[in-house]
Order: sequence, then C-alpha cells, then structure tokens
Amino acid sequence: MDTKMITLDRAHLQDSDFTEAAALLQAGELVAFPTETVYGLGGDALDPSASAKIYAAKGRPSDNPLIVHICDVKALEKLASTVPEEAYLLAEKFWPGPLTMVLPKSDLVPKETTGGLSTVAIRMPSDEIARELIRISNTYIAAPSANASGRPSTTRAEHVMEDLEGRIPLILDGGPVQIGLESTIVDLTGEVPMILRPGYITLEMLSEVIPNVTYDPAVLKHEKQDNIVAKAPGMKYRHYAPKGELTIFEGDLDRVVGKVATEAYHAALEGHVVAVLCSEETRERYARGNLYLVTVGARESEESIAANLFHALRECDHLGADRIFGESFPEHGVGQAIMNRLMKAAGYRIEEA
Repeated sequence: MDTKMITLDRAHLQDSDFTEAAALLQAGELVAFPTETVYGLGGDALDPSASAKIYAAKGRPSDNPLIVHICDVKALEKLASTVPEEAYLLAEKFWPGPLTMVLPKSDLVPKETTGGLSTVAIRMPSDEIARELIRISNTYIAAPSANASGRPSTTRAEHVMEDLEGRIPLILDGGPVQIGLESTIVDLTGEVPMILRPGYITLEMLSEVIPNVTYDPAVLKHEKQDNIVAKAPGMKYRHYAPKGELTIFEGDLDRVVGKVATEAYHAALEGHVVAVLCSEETRERYARGNLYLVTVGARESEESIAANLFHALRECDHLGADRIFGESFPEHGVGQAIMNRLMKAAGYRIEEA
C-alpha cells in the first residue's frame, strides 16, 4: 500500500481539502490526522472492520480501547446509554479540548471499538482540522495515536510516516501539534469520577467542576501492572518507548543531574551510544563525555516539555542511542502527565538519585 500525505494550510481550510479523507473513512479505511494533543489514526467508530484495521495497522492489542472523536455534544446521547450530569458540566467547561470521558456505551458502538468493554471513551477535539474531518465525513472517528504500538506518540506528520508508511492510505499534515500529550481521561461510570490517564487537563482543573474527582490508583503507581483491565488507552501496556534503554532518575535536581551525568559518562566509555534527556536549565551541566544532549524543554514551562517530549524520544532514536538517561520532573499539574509518559517509556526503569 502506498501512503499519501496531503499538506493542509490551516489559514485557508476548505471543504475540498477533506474530500479524499472523508471518502476513505466512509469506505471503512483509515486516515491519520492532527489533533491538538497528538496525531490520531482514524477510522469509522461504528464500523467493526475499521476498528480492526486500526488495531492491525498499529500492531495494537485488541483489548486496548479506542477513543471516539465527535464534533457535537449531542453525540453523547447517541454513543452513551446514560449520560450523567457531570459529563455535561465537563463538556461545557473543557470541550472542545483535550478531555476524554468514559461512559456506558450504547448499542450503537461495537465492542470492537471499545476493546470488548461495555464502556466507551469519547472526546471532542479542539483542533480545527480534526473537527472538520469529523463533520465533513459525517462519521464518529475512532482514533488512537497514529504510531506503531508501543512507540512514542506522533506529534508531527513525519512521525506518522515513519511508523505507518505502507500500512495506511492517507496522512493529513497539519504541522506540529500544540499540546503534545494525549488527552486526560476521566471515568464517569462509577460512584467517584476517576482519572485513568493524566493529561493537559489536570486534577486541579477538573476539581473545579466535579470536586470529588480523584486518580485511579493505577495511575500513581511507579511500577508495571500486567493484570489490570485496560479501561482506557495506555493503562496496561508499555507505551511511548524509544528503541534504546531509557532510565529515569528521581530526587533532588542537583543529585539527579550528577547521577545522570555519571551514568551517561560510564555508559559512553563502555562503547554505548548515549543520549541524555535534559532541560534547558541543566543542559550546560553535561559538558564532559561523548554524549548526545536532547533538550526536552524548560523546567519553568511544563507546557514546553509536554509539547516536545515525544519528539525528543524519537530524536534519541534518530541519533542511534542505545542508552538514554533522563531527568524526572515534579509530579504536579501537567508534570503528572509528563512523568506518566516518561515512566511508561522507560518501562518503569526508575532510580533514586
């Protein structure tokens, strides 16, 4: 299969820009497209065969649920069997935007899309290209991140081509995404709303609308868990991993920098190709040794780290790094989501400095 890429001009979008992509979706085929979080790999959410193609293209386990993307809040009533008041309150505050809600699914949604679960994950993206694609194709679009399963998520069209060339027919190139981390997922099916995946919409922000929201205990654990039911994407399997072995160091920043520098230096002496994931503030402190320095972003701007994280992990691959040593970041606000992705990327290989 040849993979075509169409570059879109965000300043001058036209309905005709989406003609080919819409036809593919309506025919049960796949299209990769940008959202404000990461690039998504989309198929018709109500077509079981399209969902099967998504799993096959990514090499994704079929019990890992897909997120259904919509462009109208009224779709909640079609896709969910019941919609609690909290869902409408959250939608009013955060939609369109990087928030996914898990609700009891209606009979309209096939279990092939939900990973066999009786719940469905739904979000309304704020990215104009994503919303126009949903509107013009007249479909609800099931879309996980447009990467090979287990690899860092895609935040640029070239990342998608790198992973999925020959596996999908079309990529819509809308340039680099804005946020860079997948949406926050909150489960509204239990007595207490639970965050299943942290993201740009933080616990503090959600608490202003639904004060009793909390984290699912699995989110906060610093260890791999194989025996859980994946109620949301990213809960069960290794994700976001570069090709090289990644180790994250936690603790006091000065000690972290010292430990990262020492471990990286010794690994380089042993003949490894070594990359250091560092911040703008600490980059100059890794002066010695034959090391690649990959800057993730500025510690004073969590948003910059979120936007650059997956690109930085892929840069380590492009450099041929077989050993990667990284700094940790404070686990509050967006930092919770950043560390969630880093821990999974490292396969929970985390050490105290």
